[in-house]
Amino acid sequence: MNKEVIPVTEIPKFQSRAEEFFPIQWYKEMLNNSPVYFHEETNTWNVFQYEHVKQVLSNYEFFSSDGQRTTIFVGDNSKKKSTSPITNLTNLDPPDHRKARSLLAAAFTPRSLKNWEPRIKQIAADLVEAIQKNSTINIVEDLSSPFPSLVIADLFGVPVKDRYQFKKWVDILFQPYDQERLKKIEQEKQRAGAEYFQYLYPIVVEKRSNLSDDIISDLIQAEVDGETFTDEEIVHATMLLLGAGVETTSHAIANMFYSFLYDDKSLYSELRSNRELAPKAVEEMLRYRFHISRRDRTVKQDNELLGVKLKKGDVVIAWMSACNMDENMFENPFSVDIHRPTNKKHLTFGNGPHFCLGAPLARLEMTIILEAFLEVFSHIEPFEDFELEPHLTASATGQSLTYLPMTVYK
Repeated sequence: MNKEVIPVTEIPKFQSRAEEFFPIQWYKEMLNNSPVYFHEETNTWNVFQYEHVKQVLSNYEFFSSDGQRTTIFVGDNSKKKSTSPITNLTNLDPPDHRKARSLLAAAFTPRSLKNWEPRIKQIAADLVEAIQKNSTINIVEDLSSPFPSLVIADLFGVPVKDRYQFKKWVDILFQPYDQERLKKIEQEKQRAGAEYFQYLYPIVVEKRSNLSDDIISDLIQAEVDGETFTDEEIVHATMLLLGAGVETTSHAIANMFYSFLYDDKSLYSELRSNRELAPKAVEEMLRYRFHISRRDRTVKQDNELLGVKLKKGDVVIAWMSACNMDENMFENPFSVDIHRPTNKKHLTFGNGPHFCLGAPLARLEMTIILEAFLEVFSHIEPFEDFELEPHLTASATGQSLTYLPMTVYK
């Protein structure tokens, strides 16, 4: 079923790319003045406070992932018929959702993460070592963009020579909704989706006879209640993982360095002196500096759980990045504090049945790349004449950095 895409950018109506990149004033205004807000033009309810967002994301008896409308416009939205729950995973509620998710979770076991860690560390070390010392670099091009692509390709077990092709497919498949270019974007996505399928399907078939230590092999061996994945389902499953494994992580890493340069310039030195704080810094960056994280749900039955009368069929958008600024959960939420005791309570990765499966991998990647960078570079400085506005581009998760210059010192 092709859903109607809600033009969600019409709700805040940001006046610039920079404002959308970090809409802290809008978050503050909505949290304080319109915590439950009906937007007439898009016919949506919107919630911003922590408890409301958590309720909408987790209470699937009242707020369903299955509806006629959505804020999600990623992947290949072609009209191919498929009965596979994997291709429809984000639209399923429990109990239908359980089996498909359990199969997919086979790719993200604690054992897998532990086994992958040395490989991810080596990729990070190689990238950092290649950065020219005592020079001005573009951290997006040199680190945040290639790193997650190289990691996910390695974890899929694809040939080394094809790793950078993954980033090209991701850039197309995760283009944001744009009404003026809608037909062209959909054609580009269908073409990229077809190319990706044609590339990966033979690899999946070959791996059935030659299992190894990678995600595709784990998915081949996954079994729940006697059911396993077909080859086609595995290809679709890996496409779902691309978004969590490449797009969002790449932007999160770039935003983390932006925060070191412009939010709190003393933070990098503190982390350099005490590198054990890296995981805490990552959690605070996920809370404070992530893109506009949000999810939509459709009301399953009339209720007043949010303090207003909701009717069956209404769409509610839960703004997770806004609820991460809720002072009822986070003290001094509009400032960066890596020592915040509650920072891991952020809802950036969601909550409930659809909590992001790739969250442990994203956290691991961000921590590893930060630790690798801290190991080599003693000091970083912002580029004096840098302007944010010209170096942002629309992405599935909001405005993303295309260029972030910084001077790095050995």
